[in-house]
Amino acid sequence: MNPLPNINVNDTSLYYQVQGQGVPIMFIHPPLLTSDNFDYQATQLSNHFQVITFDIRGHGSSERSFEPVTYPLIVQDMLKLMDALNIKQAYVCGYSTGGGVALHALLTAPERFLGGILVSGMSEASDIYLRLRMATAIALSRSKLKSFLRLVITWGNADNLITFRNLYRSSQQGNSDNWYEYYRYSLDYSCTDQLHQIQAPVLLVYGKKDKSFHRYAVKLQRYLQNSKLIWIPKAKHQIPTKNAIMLNDCMENWITEQETRV
Repeated sequence: MNPLPNINVNDTSLYYQVQGQGVPIMFIHPPLLTSDNFDYQATQLSNHFQVITFDIRGHGSSERSFEPVTYPLIVQDMLKLMDALNIKQAYVCGYSTGGGVALHALLTAPERFLGGILVSGMSEASDIYLRLRMATAIALSRSKLKSFLRLVITWGNADNLITFRNLYRSSQQGNSDNWYEYYRYSLDYSCTDQLHQIQAPVLLVYGKKDKSFHRYAVKLQRYLQNSKLIWIPKAKHQIPTKNAIMLNDCMENWITEQETRV
């Protein structure tokens, strides 16, 4: 059996994968899930781009973190991973709460990122429905029901039984304390008042049926200087797995358009 592709970043071993060649795209997953959530993106987009996926510390095949998992820490790990892979600049794609990490990366290291893609993402968690869901996940990640939380999250993101098994299996390796920290930081994080500082182009992709997130899509489009908003018809929140082909096509066309302008 070949050893897993791991790299020591900030004293923590991170699992990562690099597929394809061309303009780099780095993907950021939400709490509890892993880089397996982007399998469809890696398969299709690696035909045209260099796709970098990794498990955030304390998730999947990456080591647990003894330092609290926060957006600044995740971005530090991203930059160190890019350095180790000799990647000077990349596009960053964040899904759901991973979108907040992507925004934080664009704000704190703008020289390293060519642009951002937010898939069902947000700059804050400000509606009561989302805050209740996140608070529930926070509570469950510290309870005896953490296995139930893992089941609900992975089943909700699966488009079929095979995907569910892959997501569930990889989530089992994670550390629930690190899930808790990632959820906790996401609940309180807000960069809405800083969005006007982001000059890089940003693609916003949301599901037409993900109605509770429409407010975040509209807010991001309003405050980001250079953004494009795309609605996926009949899609809900879990676009990377359940609407993969449409998402991948949107990303490919948009990045190609950005690169043509350079």
